[in-house]
Amino acid sequence: MHAVILAGGKGIRLRPYTTALPKPLVPIGDQHPILEIVLRQLAGAGFTSCTLAIGHLGHIIRAYVGDGSQWGLHVDYATEESPLGTMGPLLTMLDRLPEHFLVMNGDVLTDLDYGDVLRRHRRTGPPLTIATYQRQVSIDFGVLTTEGDQVVGFHEKPSMAYRVSMGVYGLSRSALTRYAPGLPLGFDDLVLDLLAAGTPPASYDFDGYWLDIGRPDDYDRANAEFTTRRGLLLKGA
Repeated sequence: MHAVILAGGKGIRLRPYTTALPKPLVPIGDQHPILEIVLRQLAGAGFTSCTLAIGHLGHIIRAYVGDGSQWGLHVDYATEESPLGTMGPLLTMLDRLPEHFLVMNGDVLTDLDYGDVLRRHRRTGPPLTIATYQRQVSIDFGVLTTEGDQVVGFHEKPSMAYRVSMGVYGLSRSALTRYAPGLPLGFDDLVLDLLAAGTPPASYDFDGYWLDIGRPDDYDRANAEFTTRRGLLLKGA
């Protein structure tokens, strides 16, 4: 099984940490960079090869990861010379990818079974499978319901539940052949195009542990919890 890790972002939300360090190499619990955790998890889930799509401070990532052999993986690289969006980097490497592969952001901390995501994607046959998570979103305002010029309802700082993308996808190469390499392509563009074409993505619902390390609140939580969660996230390590 093959995975592509998107590791080219600038990590603006995590500055000043990411001024001199690429976001996928920020440490978790002062022990492991998030990218190392992801690579160990992929190897443990049965993946044998991985492509790192790098850009901002990519030379540091390349120097740290090398060929991936220390984690039992074969790692190669694709360099993003200019921002291409979430899915755009895949178009530049399409000829060297298998028909079905995993795509994921390089800042995801989760106990999701990556191998099962890809196996289900291959078995069920959608163009795209999106790993999803139920997340509570708090609104820091009093929310009003109005009819004309009258207020008919009020909720003080409500919390609402949304099913969100985890930044982990099973993807088929055939879903990308319509797009031109070298042009930006966002995850939102791909999903909207698939919906318009009548070939909707599938949802892989997950209710385990998941944090988006690119968000400062999630990064702080990851560091606070890693010691107690290490056995869950790095099984056998």
